[in-house]
Formats: sequence, C-alpha cells, structure tokens
Amino acid sequence: MSAARERLLDTATRLFYAEGVHTVGIDRIIAEAGIAKATFYRHFKTKEDLVVAYLQREYDRQRETLEAIPEPGIDGITTIFDTLVAISCGPGFRGCPFLNAAVEFPDPTHPVRRVVDDYRTWFRDLMATRLRAAGHPTPDDTARALLLTRDGVTISGGVGDTATVRAGIAAALTLLA
Repeated sequence: MSAARERLLDTATRLFYAEGVHTVGIDRIIAEAGIAKATFYRHFKTKEDLVVAYLQREYDRQRETLEAIPEPGIDGITTIFDTLVAISCGPGFRGCPFLNAAVEFPDPTHPVRRVVDDYRTWFRDLMATRLRAAGHPTPDDTARALLLTRDGVTISGGVGDTATVRAGIAAALTLLA
C-alpha cells in the first residue's frame, strides 16, 4: 500500500470513528492527510470507496486479532469476550465502527452495509465454529445470541456504560455451559 493511501486511510479512520462518516468531508480528509486531491482520486473514486476501505481494514484487523486467540472452544470465546470488554471499556472507545456505519447507511444493499453484514456474519460463524468444536448442543442459536451480545457490548461501551458491558458479558457467557 502506498504511503499516501495509508495516510488517507489513517486519517479517515480517525475522523470517521471520532465524528461519523457523513459529518467528515473529503476536503478535510485530504487536508489532514496532507495529500493532493488528485492523489485522493487516484486511490479512491468516491468517498464511499474510502468508507468501504476503512471498514474493510477494520474488519481485517479484528479478524486477525480474534482468530489468533489460541484457546479452542468455550475458553476461546471467553477470551474473545474478555478482549471485547477491555476494548469497549477502554479510553477513546466510541462504539463499533460497523454498527456506527450501518446507522449512517440504512440501505441494506449499499456497499458499506455489505461490509457490515460480512463482518457480522463472520463473527457469528466464528462463534458457531468454536461452539461446535466444544460440542455445544445449540451452536447456531447460541452464536446468534453471542453476536447480539457483542453488538450490545459495543453500544453500551460506546456510551460509557461499563457496568452493563460487564454484566451483559457475564450473563451471555452462562449460555456456554
């Protein structure tokens, strides 16, 4: 990846996450990234292409982090949720970038929403795979409940409700027994 593209993505990530996608214009991203407008358009045809790239990079980062958790089955799921608690209750957390983007792009056929849907499907499948490996009796339904818990954790963490984050995780993990 070129240095200019990397700067654009880094700048867009910081601004989109902190302020929202629709409130941040291309001119601001270009100025803060310190690149020419032509350079922007050499890397991204539209702002929506940049938004998709931002979400795809976050998806790749999270997938790499969570799939690298070595514990199998239930222990791995517990570690994944411990990681989500640490992130969601940490400084600067402003909610899930995927759910934040989904709110700003309500059309389910929009390319941004396809990345959001792909991420959520991946997370649910990751949970189901680990549950199956542990011999859980209802891996698919429990994986859906864990996805819902993950979504709730990121929303509650985003509004600073760490008590609800911790209580929600504890309650969800009882489904694993």
